[in-house]
Amino acid sequence: MGNFQLYIGYNLADADQTLVFVQQTLWLGGLALIILIGLVSWVIVRLVVEPIRLAAETSEKLAAGELEVRIPERGEDVISTLARSFNGMADSMASQINQLAELSQVQQRFVSDVSHELRTPLTTIRLAGDMLYDQRSTFPPATERTAELLHTQTKRFEEMLSDLLEISRFDAGSASLDTEPTSLVRLAEDAADQMRSLAEQAGSDLRVVAPGGYTEVEMDPRRIRRIVLNLIGNAIEHGERRPVVITVDSSPTAVALSVRDYGVGMSGEDAERVFDRFWRADPSRKRTIGGTGLGLAISLEDATLHGGALEVWSAPGAGSNFRLTLPRRRGVTRGASPLPLEPEDSDGPLPPLGETARDARAQDEGGERDA
Repeated sequence: MGNFQLYIGYNLADADQTLVFVQQTLWLGGLALIILIGLVSWVIVRLVVEPIRLAAETSEKLAAGELEVRIPERGEDVISTLARSFNGMADSMASQINQLAELSQVQQRFVSDVSHELRTPLTTIRLAGDMLYDQRSTFPPATERTAELLHTQTKRFEEMLSDLLEISRFDAGSASLDTEPTSLVRLAEDAADQMRSLAEQAGSDLRVVAPGGYTEVEMDPRRIRRIVLNLIGNAIEHGERRPVVITVDSSPTAVALSVRDYGVGMSGEDAERVFDRFWRADPSRKRTIGGTGLGLAISLEDATLHGGALEVWSAPGAGSNFRLTLPRRRGVTRGASPLPLEPEDSDGPLPPLGETARDARAQDEGGERDA
């Protein structure tokens, strides 16, 4: 019996057409699905993300001070409810801010008006007090002491009125600079000479160290002298009879002055509040050279008005260092200060205690008696 081979033939054209149809269907379906996903995403962004983005932009404008901006309210959906709530909050904030601004203006006017009105009777009291003070030697001891107290407190009251007027000018934004070319070194030396007798009475030695800063710089000498005198006075009062070092230096972009004392110092928390108005680190500590409690606050405003900075470093038991940095030219960035804020001797031993003029006289008299 022979071998046979059987062949069966099929026409695959229909199967090929079917595969092409399936592929086209998948491509068209995938394209339609992509378009549908994009459309849904656009709708979600339009209905949800866009209002949230608009709310974020509006909140940023509110934070920047544009109190009149609001979110558009459309429809009654959840996003519209959020917009209405946000706008209500913005209205309340704007109302409170405007109210606080009005109260601040009323307070500034009140301080300014009261200070001006008090000047006339204070001038009369000052004249009468000066007359009594000049004739105090003819009074009984108790009356003489009363005349001295009246003279001292009247003078302090007058200084406080002047400081309050100056603060009111800063708050009202009406303070201005009367600049002229001035050498910071010469100004510091003049201020030190002015305070030297007070330092001798307190037993502190004033030292001026000036490796730089001799070039004249545009500044308001009255305001800068007020800063320096205030810093030196505070250093003498809290210097615990140790030296007070005034350092002046300069760089291509800035001039700086620091006042270093070796007294009681302050904690970090106290140093952060030292420029607050009427704030004292130790309320029980007696003032030896007067003061109104506004000196450092005014000094900070004076430095800021020049485009400068007034900073402090202090540590308990290691003293304090106040640094004033001013730009060499107005409107130009001052850059880094040429003087360090933390002094190089911050970890070193404290200088020995000085002696007051009274102590020196007592020692001289004791030596004469021994002789």
